[in-house]
Amino acid sequence: MRKTIVFSLGGSLIAPDGIDTKFLAGFRQVALQYVRGGNRAIIICGGGNTAREYVNAVRKLNPKATSTELDWLGIEATKLNAWLVCDVFGQAAEHQLLYNPTKKIRTGKKIIIGSGWKPGCSSDKDAVLAAITYRVDTVVNLSNIDYVYDRDPKRFKGAKPLPSLSWLKFQRIVGSIWKPGAHVPFDPIASKLATSRGIRLVIMRGSNLANLKAFLAGKKFRGTVVS
Repeated sequence: MRKTIVFSLGGSLIAPDGIDTKFLAGFRQVALQYVRGGNRAIIICGGGNTAREYVNAVRKLNPKATSTELDWLGIEATKLNAWLVCDVFGQAAEHQLLYNPTKKIRTGKKIIIGSGWKPGCSSDKDAVLAAITYRVDTVVNLSNIDYVYDRDPKRFKGAKPLPSLSWLKFQRIVGSIWKPGAHVPFDPIASKLATSRGIRLVIMRGSNLANLKAFLAGKKFRGTVVS
């Protein structure tokens, strides 16, 4: 059966320390293979380290900068990443960015690229909004972790991976407040919205492209499913 999936593509995968052309080439191949089967992919790009560097610089030089001002700065970084990804896909993708995830882009292209939209959240929320707009039941968050853990694995050796959990338990982990440049498995504001709309969230390490292919093929994969 043909399917549409919304990807929340972490900016730290796109440009962790400079542009990761190897990852982008591999991701393009996986996504193209997916849509050749008649499926559709909506890819919402985050700002990642690019956004964090700019936000941290402003915080240092202007401590009075508001969260809204910092968010707008981060949004511009998501747009830069989105145009990069769009150009990487070339003619396979629609070359009108999805800036406003509450409005459909009418196109025959099977790949749509989007960016951040408004302050007060990360691009994760825009991915959820795109899922609502296009009536998609699953958002795949491609990040730098294999699973969500019950505790921070960087601080606690005994942290356990959670292959599946409820939205209620997940919200206890990520909290309820968004801070520009925050490091969380998924934006708390996006989580609330996804919970209210019954959207399934899949979190996995984006750089593990073989794992992503397995998931898209309906096979066993490493990752956390939140529903």
